[in-house]
Amino acid sequence: MRISHKRKKEEPKKNFPYNENISVPEVFTLGASGERLGVMNTADAIRMAKEQELDLVVINPKAEPPIAKIMDFGQFRYQQEKEQRIRKAHQHVIDTKVVRMSLRIGKHDLDIRKVQTLKFLNEGDKVKIEIVLRGRENQQAGLAFESLKKFLAEVNAEVNTRFEQATERQGNKITAIIVKN
Repeated sequence: MRISHKRKKEEPKKNFPYNENISVPEVFTLGASGERLGVMNTADAIRMAKEQELDLVVINPKAEPPIAKIMDFGQFRYQQEKEQRIRKAHQHVIDTKVVRMSLRIGKHDLDIRKVQTLKFLNEGDKVKIEIVLRGRENQQAGLAFESLKKFLAEVNAEVNTRFEQATERQGNKITAIIVKN
């Protein structure tokens, strides 16, 4: 079984300009409790936020004019990071797990590969099944296709699967990729 050491891509952090970092001359301002204060000069909105000992944060920079809210920026950033951590914890990245067999695999080893395959499928991953042909085994590709077909039938009896990639020969390997249906 092969273990993947791919690095996970991190999501780019959203940039929320606040106070003196706001570069537009006017913003549509929302109060601390969500009331609409209307379109204001940015400097006046910042002054109003400072009087309340809060920050002016642009929450929608693509609107015309951009929408800014008077709030505590530290608490807002903490809430954003907390939501991102929760989203990250609930997501499942689908990996392709590889199960390797040979043409002359024993019954017990075949059962172990079947258990591994079922575990991977139940976790929601794709499974690539490979039969590696060595030496004279390359002339017995028909037996390898039969062996793989029988193995897939056993797996399909336990868990309903479908082909992501049909059984095919790639050099000295016979491969198929399956996923849980």
